[in-house]
Amino acid sequence: MPPTTPYAGKFSPCGPYSNNNNNSQPLSPYRSAAAAKAAKENVYNSGYAATENPYDIPQPHSSYRNAAAAAAATTTVREHLYNSGHAVTENPYSTAQPHSPRHSATSCPARSHRSSSSGSGGSSDRYRNTSSSSSDQSYRNNAAAAKEHLYGHGISASYGEMCYHDNSLVSASLEALIQHLVPTVDYYPDRSYVFTFLLSSRLFLHPYELMTRVCQLCVEQQRSGDALLDKIRIREVAPKLVQLLTEWTETFPYDFRDERMMRCLKDMTHHVARGDEYSWRAMQQMTQRLIKRLSALGQYEEAVAALNAVAMERPASLKSKQASGQRGDVLSVCDDPFVLAQQLTHIELDRLSFIGPEEFIQTFAMKDPLENHKGFFRKRKTSNLEAYVNWFNRLSFLVATEICMPVKKKHRARAIEFFIDVAQECFNIGNFNSLMAIITGMNMSPVARLKKTWSKVNTDKFEILEHQMDPSSNFSNYRTALRGATQRSETAHSSQERIVIPFFSLLIKDIYFLNEGCASRLTNGHINFEKLWELAKQVSEFLVWRQVVCPFDRDRRVLQHLVTSPVFNEDELHLASYESEGPENNMEKDSRRSLRSSLLHRENRS
Repeated sequence: MPPTTPYAGKFSPCGPYSNNNNNSQPLSPYRSAAAAKAAKENVYNSGYAATENPYDIPQPHSSYRNAAAAAAATTTVREHLYNSGHAVTENPYSTAQPHSPRHSATSCPARSHRSSSSGSGGSSDRYRNTSSSSSDQSYRNNAAAAKEHLYGHGISASYGEMCYHDNSLVSASLEALIQHLVPTVDYYPDRSYVFTFLLSSRLFLHPYELMTRVCQLCVEQQRSGDALLDKIRIREVAPKLVQLLTEWTETFPYDFRDERMMRCLKDMTHHVARGDEYSWRAMQQMTQRLIKRLSALGQYEEAVAALNAVAMERPASLKSKQASGQRGDVLSVCDDPFVLAQQLTHIELDRLSFIGPEEFIQTFAMKDPLENHKGFFRKRKTSNLEAYVNWFNRLSFLVATEICMPVKKKHRARAIEFFIDVAQECFNIGNFNSLMAIITGMNMSPVARLKKTWSKVNTDKFEILEHQMDPSSNFSNYRTALRGATQRSETAHSSQERIVIPFFSLLIKDIYFLNEGCASRLTNGHINFEKLWELAKQVSEFLVWRQVVCPFDRDRRVLQHLVTSPVFNEDELHLASYESEGPENNMEKDSRRSLRSSLLHRENRS
């Protein structure tokens, strides 16, 4: 049975397409999940197993929906909470969590759970209009007035160089934020703060610099000059130090591809071993999990590179459309739109699972003028995010290629109808990224101009899907559908209902404009932590979606076609379109003549 969705009733199921479809839409039901053949082969034919998720080991943010566990995990860390990594697996935004400043005996306000912002537009002025003097003393003297202007009549307070409003950290100096991250014998930072600062600190300093500073502070605070006392202090703080490093390595493992980070980790392992053998063992286990995850990442990147090399092969020559028509099309591989949508969902979730949360921040880290480590940001690690965006583009061009390739009009019309039904199934599953990629491919000009072909197609369902992904009003229709899918996921009774795959380019755009629309530093030099909270909220939601394991059976043959089948580039698509339906005006005739000459010259050179 197909998964229950909040969109039930909008569409009827799509049946398989046979070669003698005659442009009619069969009414056969969804394929039964039990009838689908299990495919255990690895579609990527590489070193990592397709069925093995490198994130299966305990890690942050994997148990987001268990509110009771999340609440329990926010209690004070009293003893070896790092054991097996289970103390750091919940959503940092699931419950209110305390911020306990180390420099004040007064109980510090807790961070209240704020309502999620859907964008940066309404908050931009709030961040920009904050005003205070440059000195810390005058800032504290004027804090109440400034905060009342900024936030209304809420309660504001300052603790050293950390400023709060309504129990929420809103700004602090960079040094105070670093110190707030470091655990002591009687203090451990709440996990929402740990996640938020580790995520966005790279806007201001290299992760290696942060790691070095944290390690230095940990060592300094345990140094008393008495060897026995030092050993006692190390034993007392070691569990919390291991807890912090576990959260770091499991939430942001890609930071540790830097050899300097691994050296720091090794040094801290030796430091912990001086006082607590149990903590030393936990550090060893943590390091082993980290190495395993980085190894899986390396194998994944090699597999993607190999797939891209295969996909770069050009389709058959356009000199003869009949010759190019001999290329196996998608309908010869899979004639069931529901099965194809399932396999697309497999690819989406596989690739999502390897995107590190820090990649969202590193996409625009170079924009901040206050950075002093340009070398790092020039080499910013966003390869997995970029590979996922490239997959979207590939799918769009694959759809256009499959439509423009057939020689006969009825075959092109059948391909259009098939992809409309695949898009519908993606919508019902909650796979909005593949849905948008298909719509984008069908709206490319080489496809859109095929008027005779489109005249044979019933476009009612396509128009509904286009309406759902309409970019007007900042994609308001899509955002409504996404909220529905998210609510379904939060109350899901099956793994199929948990699937939410957002339109990824829009997610990146939202995070980008949130960063651009809000100042990273306030006029007094403090870090604008309100902005960092909002960035962390958006990325944290992505982490929830990323954790879902695809419940559908793999079809190796279909997956291979989707990721390796050669596709036309833009020029080749235009020429294929003109070969299918001739130019309608002089401009198109000139375009066809130019494309033929250009492609012929390119073939002769190669």
